[in-house]
Amino acid sequence: MSRFLAVYTMKPEDLASFRSRPKAEQDAIDAVGLEQWAAWESRNAASILDRGGMVGKTKRVTKDGVADAVNPFCGYIVVEAQSIEAAAQLFQDHPHITVFPGYGVDIMPFLT
Repeated sequence: MSRFLAVYTMKPEDLASFRSRPKAEQDAIDAVGLEQWAAWESRNAASILDRGGMVGKTKRVTKDGVADAVNPFCGYIVVEAQSIEAAAQLFQDHPHITVFPGYGVDIMPFLT
């Protein structure tokens, strides 16, 4: 079995739109989403190697120094599967894209 990094992505404008909703509506979506996220993890527990987590604001380090940066990454998880296609199938019904305003889940194999 191979290991895959799955990166949760979100467009900044989708997050802004979600955060502009009334707090009660956000809380209701969060409650449903967190419950479904836990159920997804339970269904796929045998494939999850590292639950990862959500990530915040970015600092980018280049040869020119350190600066604030913007990217679509909002979290990650590490899974194990027979192929990249099988890994991708795990996320077809993930609440990041079915409940929350997530844009997608990018799947990448570890090469070493």
